[in-house]
Amino acid sequence: MNMKKIMMICAMMSLALGASAQGNNTGMGGEDGNYESLASRLFKLEKKSDAFNVYFNYASSFQEAYDGNDWGSSFKNKQARLEIKGSFGKLSYRFRHRLNKANGAQGEDNFAKATDILSVGYQVTDKLGITGGKMCQNWGGFEFDENPMYIYQYSDMVDNMDNFMAGVNFAFKPVESQEFNLNITNAYNNKLAQEYGADLKVMKENGKTEAVEAAKHPLTYILLWNGNFFGDKLQTRWSVGTQTQAKDQSSQMVMLGQKLNLPTFQWYFDYMGAFDDVDRLGIATSDLSAFRGKGNVRYGKVNYNSFITKVNWQFVPQWNLMLKGMYETASVSKIEELKNYRKSFGYFASLEYYPVKSQDCRVFLSYIGRNYKFTDKSKLADYNTSRIELGFMYRIKAF
Repeated sequence: MNMKKIMMICAMMSLALGASAQGNNTGMGGEDGNYESLASRLFKLEKKSDAFNVYFNYASSFQEAYDGNDWGSSFKNKQARLEIKGSFGKLSYRFRHRLNKANGAQGEDNFAKATDILSVGYQVTDKLGITGGKMCQNWGGFEFDENPMYIYQYSDMVDNMDNFMAGVNFAFKPVESQEFNLNITNAYNNKLAQEYGADLKVMKENGKTEAVEAAKHPLTYILLWNGNFFGDKLQTRWSVGTQTQAKDQSSQMVMLGQKLNLPTFQWYFDYMGAFDDVDRLGIATSDLSAFRGKGNVRYGKVNYNSFITKVNWQFVPQWNLMLKGMYETASVSKIEELKNYRKSFGYFASLEYYPVKSQDCRVFLSYIGRNYKFTDKSKLADYNTSRIELGFMYRIKAF
């Protein structure tokens, strides 16, 4: 079977899945390990070019979950994403699309929410590269950068972020071990009124509200440093950024990730901080709806902090133990009763088995626990949730 026929088969598979239905971030599927493609196994095809690669990211599980009141059972399709990417000399492209999300074009960037990434890159020199299109914003931290398929449960902060935006990324690598990125994107996929609703107001000090106007230049600016030391054993992903939310309203974020990367043991620790003039993540606005009164009101001067640590240990061949812990806070800093009103804790564990060495497929048994505590002044009740999952994750390298 010749190359032309193979490519036609892959294209037809992609179209069929689409009908039924994160720049080059390293963990967001940007690096893919040394796994054998199904095409090479079936057709004994020796691949001589990186121009065309097709992946299906699929994860599913049976879940027994406690929502704070009762236990319930269900089967869940956790992830279903099609990805096509490749490179031709200095040119590269990447497309990733979710098969279980809305396909309507959004008002600001004219992309569907289902399309995570549709970008083209050009390597200007050995040290400078440019990527344009829809991409994952280049925030730091290793939880943020990890392929979503491998995440059992995100932190509160990342879980509520909207980070697939149209824009441009400049990557500068002065030496092989150090990379600096300037990422400029839209702040939203939609217009302000579509994102937050019409007649938006923000609550400031002492419960006073003021109307919010759309900004003329709603953009996000991020500076990211990717560092590698000691032969890739110590890695960093540090970023700072600002996002224009509305006229005279902005959001600042700091995300600092550091990772110990050994052959059979990997451990990272992330700090993430968000400081919003208008509650972008929406956690406080949702929690504290009783304090907001009538109308479309969001809190102002909201601060979120997240501390995340995760360990992966390949204790014997084809087995991995994952342990993850989180501590997070939320505060409405200009309202005395709502300062530091929320603390949340996360504690996760998973035992993973890789049945086929040549494939990125794992069977897992996991536990996900969350605990939420609130101050008396917030008038919110503490609660906890638990989830047990038995399932699989398979990043299918089709071609």
